[in-house]
Amino acid sequence: MGIRSYRPYTPGTRQATVSDFAEITKRKPEKSLTKYKHNKKGRNNRGVITSRHRGGGHKRLYRIIDFRRDKYDIPAKVVAIEYDPNRNARLALLFYQDGEKRYILAPLGVTVGATLISGENSPYEIGNALPLHKIPLGSEVHNVELVPGKGGQMVRSAGAVAQLVAKDGNYVTLKLPSKEVRMVRRECYATMGRVGNIEARNITLGKAGRTRHLGRRPHVRGSVMNPVDHPHGGGEGRAPIGRSGPMTPWGKPALGAKTRNKNKASSRLIIRRRR
Repeated sequence: MGIRSYRPYTPGTRQATVSDFAEITKRKPEKSLTKYKHNKKGRNNRGVITSRHRGGGHKRLYRIIDFRRDKYDIPAKVVAIEYDPNRNARLALLFYQDGEKRYILAPLGVTVGATLISGENSPYEIGNALPLHKIPLGSEVHNVELVPGKGGQMVRSAGAVAQLVAKDGNYVTLKLPSKEVRMVRRECYATMGRVGNIEARNITLGKAGRTRHLGRRPHVRGSVMNPVDHPHGGGEGRAPIGRSGPMTPWGKPALGAKTRNKNKASSRLIIRRRR
């Protein structure tokens, strides 16, 4: 797991860096754990663009990942570490003793041949999944559930880790990667350790083409548009935005404005907001 750079033969290779994929042990995905993924290109069910700057990109197969870790007390062997085009984390392919195969997010430090298990009485080892109230204070976890049995929804990107800082009654307190501190039900499962491929954040795409390969289309700045197209548009030459703060194309505050619903039920569980 490292980063590889190129000699500057072209302007695109001058700044570009890529993962060295040293940890990958299997090139083709497990066929039974893949399915076709339709690329919506930012459109809704009427074909109207509701999320701009999306489309194109390389064709992908979706890997079906076990975020629930609900095969309790059945040991599984790590057979391969694989690449996933749909996320920046790596995947670990597990073969369970009863013959079932599943993908999980590959934790940092888990290698081929390791044995993983989930359940209330699982040992405190990297890659094992336990209820939060069974995990010791100060432990690092990832793939954290918000609703018991629903599957991990938080702390799933490459290098992400949350820390268990307190236990009180029916809740445990977690410090999340965003520095937010919030309470989660004690019955929710989490996986020990942090997500692997921690160097993903240091990769530089280097050219516009690699962004297009990821399915992202060009983004035009509002300040170079006309007034009819964007609140920042118009003026002679390079003009200031002419407003009290930056705006979206539809006139709503942008760049730092809080968008979380104040009446959301889970707000009472948040002890300290993210920065």
